[in-house]
Amino acid sequence: MDKLLTLDQTKVFADGRSIFSANHIEIPMNGMIALVGPNGAGKTTLLRLIHGLIKPDAGSCVSPFDKHESALVLHYTPMLKASVREHLKLLRDTNIAVSDADIDQALARVGLSHLTNNPAQKLSAGERQKLCFARARLQNPKLVMLDEPTANLDPNASDDVEAMMTQLAQESKVVIFASHNMAQVQRLANTVLFMQDGQILEIATPEQFFKNPQSKEATKFLAREFIAQ
Repeated sequence: MDKLLTLDQTKVFADGRSIFSANHIEIPMNGMIALVGPNGAGKTTLLRLIHGLIKPDAGSCVSPFDKHESALVLHYTPMLKASVREHLKLLRDTNIAVSDADIDQALARVGLSHLTNNPAQKLSAGERQKLCFARARLQNPKLVMLDEPTANLDPNASDDVEAMMTQLAQESKVVIFASHNMAQVQRLANTVLFMQDGQILEIATPEQFFKNPQSKEATKFLAREFIAQ
């Protein structure tokens, strides 16, 4: 039986206006779930809500995973004035069990072993994203959430990140990612959530969503996206 994320009469406000709302929605939490929709649709807000970074102003958001069982990788993660290894050692503040061997293994799995002692601030965009993946892996989460994981990356770095996402799913972890790349969504996702104006308007398989969207908003969105691409 699928684990469910349950949103019930959920509302989030910012500056006096609603930025996310859901009456009653249950989302199966398995495989790879893509969040798609125009800018400002509420995708990042939903990721933050699921992770517990923000609380709903009304209603509830009940995840089958506790906060310590999930990891969130945002589109832009600031790097401290520290080496790549020291960045990962910071996890010991919350998990003393993280060993040097664990860190070495995490860096090797994302292909950053050769940059262990380099300043994290000097990493390329693709290398920074890989470091974020290494950090997420060290948390040993059951749920990994990614906000535009391949935005502004070159094709090779994008391929590497997609391979890491696929590997996480193959390890039976749930992966939720927000993306503007419709080809990527078709390649990776087994479920698509279409969002607009802070609401989830459709939950479908990629085949259903791309071939036969059920809302006029999704139809217009897809027409714009495929023209742009």
